[in-house]
Amino acid sequence: MDEVARIRAVKLAHEAELMRKANVVGVGIGLRQRDGQYTGELALIVSVTHKVPLDELDPWDVVPEEIDGVPVDVQAVGTLRALAAPGE
Repeated sequence: MDEVARIRAVKLAHEAELMRKANVVGVGIGLRQRDGQYTGELALIVSVTHKVPLDELDPWDVVPEEIDGVPVDVQAVGTLRALAAPGE
């Protein structure tokens, strides 16, 4: 199994649970970022409205740094909303 397929399987297995955590608005696959720079490492990307200090989160809402051997990167994306189709 290649790396993308392995990450896709982990995403499928854990996405519903991750989506129930506070502030989580999406789960995907992408490149990990550190200090605003891409590292080139594939990761499970957990999109949140905003980052919250760990000590302010309920322990259940903490997103793990790794799931089933796949690195996890939490990225703040703000509030997501659907856009209207052109002409609406």
